[in-house]
Amino acid sequence: MTFSERILVWYDENKRSLPWRGTRDPYKIWLSEIMLQQTRVVQGTPYYLKFIGNYPKVHDLANASEEEVLKLWQGLGYYSRARNLHATAKMVVREYGGDFPDTYKELLKLKGVGDYTASAIASICFDRPEPVVDGNVYRVLARYFGVDLAINSTEGVKYFKKLAREVMNAENIRDYNQGIMEFGAIQCSPKKPNCEECPFNKSCIALQTNKVGELPVKLKKTKVRNRYFNYVVFMSEENKMILEQRKGKGIWQNLWQFPLLESQESLLEETFTQQLISFDYQPEIISVDKFNTDAIVHKLSHQHLYTTFWIVRTKGSIIDSISLEEVEKYPVPVLIADFLEGFKKQYF
Repeated sequence: MTFSERILVWYDENKRSLPWRGTRDPYKIWLSEIMLQQTRVVQGTPYYLKFIGNYPKVHDLANASEEEVLKLWQGLGYYSRARNLHATAKMVVREYGGDFPDTYKELLKLKGVGDYTASAIASICFDRPEPVVDGNVYRVLARYFGVDLAINSTEGVKYFKKLAREVMNAENIRDYNQGIMEFGAIQCSPKKPNCEECPFNKSCIALQTNKVGELPVKLKKTKVRNRYFNYVVFMSEENKMILEQRKGKGIWQNLWQFPLLESQESLLEETFTQQLISFDYQPEIISVDKFNTDAIVHKLSHQHLYTTFWIVRTKGSIIDSISLEEVEKYPVPVLIADFLEGFKKQYF
């Protein structure tokens, strides 16, 4: 039995029941693949169901506002995926009449669609013989064939793509691609893979050479940058707040937040109060209090945000301020969503 045949047999016996598994609708497959990038299935599934419920067709997603899409995405992270998702839906409607292209090359033209996603849609929806190579596939191939090339190096990416094409099952590419990804997710998992009951345990090079824990090889990540965020929660006597939209190309683009003071280190109250003069609006301050005594450490892929929320009570009203109920309607980073939940319990 060949490598691909064993994958197909294993998949037939072990595949999970997932909401996008029984469809060939490229809209639904595309949606699931974008959501599951850097996201576990158990976390992404509720979001997939929410999006399908709100936007059953690509036209529905294209017609939504970016703010609506970001709000529905809130908490899933990597928000550029949501912005690309929205832009691609518009592109599919505008340039393809609402029908997704059916070839790998055409799919690559869509915003946010790279080699893996294009291969997945082309093979799962249209039976195109395109091999998928995601983190799970890298792991299975690296271990089974004993490949110690770094999976995030230029040489490694080319080698694994070529290897994936050589061993794929072109006749049943739809099930094979889903099968090898599923195999990597639940059988040949990153930690504590089930090698004892693995159909490849007699031929897996990593298992035979005691290198299961060492493969796949990955080059070291970029150095993590520490940043210090001080969110200023201005609270008027009417219990209204200021909310601002993040601009530029940095993290959380187009999401909303409280006025932000970024510093080189955690601030003492006196230093923080002195820096409030940097804001255009200058309400008369009644009191300044830390909401959280210790900084909340919010970890992103290449950044750790040491965050303090400061409750600044002011006299009178504040121009353009809004109520807590209105604040909760805006798409915000999960860091602020968590704060709002705790703030509401404490003050309201």
